[in-house]
Amino acid sequence: MPRVLIVEDDPDVRKAVQLGLRHQGHDVLAAETGEEGLEQLGPFRPDVVVLDLMLPGMSGLDVCRRIRHRDQVPIIMVTAKGDDIDVVVGLEAGADDYVVKPVQARVLDARIRAVLRRQDASVSGAVRPRAESHGQLVIDRAGLVVTYRGEPVALAPSELRLLLTLSASPGQVFSRQQLLEAVWEHSYYGDVRLVDACVKRLRGKLGELGGDPRYIQTVRGFGYRFGSP
Repeated sequence: MPRVLIVEDDPDVRKAVQLGLRHQGHDVLAAETGEEGLEQLGPFRPDVVVLDLMLPGMSGLDVCRRIRHRDQVPIIMVTAKGDDIDVVVGLEAGADDYVVKPVQARVLDARIRAVLRRQDASVSGAVRPRAESHGQLVIDRAGLVVTYRGEPVALAPSELRLLLTLSASPGQVFSRQQLLEAVWEHSYYGDVRLVDACVKRLRGKLGELGGDPRYIQTVRGFGYRFGSP
């Protein structure tokens, strides 16, 4: 039974989501503030965090950053309709996915199950028995371990799945829509910002912000490809 931590200050939304997810078979714990959510992170050990961006006291963005600093648990953020800037900022802060208010339990359930499948990082046709070396980047597909310059790289589920997908076919150009469907299991083109934000985070963790990225390369007008030095 997946454990879901909900961080939401609106009591009506919190109760509705909590009941809806329990009905879908999830073990749910709800927190009213960001501070309370962070306190529950250790004891509850959730499989997924559902995090509202608009929180009293500590903002949802700060909570997201603090979680990412110490944990790679999948984060689905909740945002008000039309707040595109908040969506992009939230994704760049480390969220794996997002849903727009009003939150429907069945939609949230689908996103939770999708992000948990991504956490398994099972890329069809891409499983190889041994670790691959791409210059200073080593990818162990069986163990789901990534190291760069000899140091382990902590990747969120979407970041790992994106890297595995791209690196399975070095040199092949993937459109944003192809990556959206392969990594996030979304089909709505408007969600391609998930791809761009995840690429930015992944580049940052591989020391590739600025200059010409060696690994996650942009093909202008088409999408992204993996370049193996």
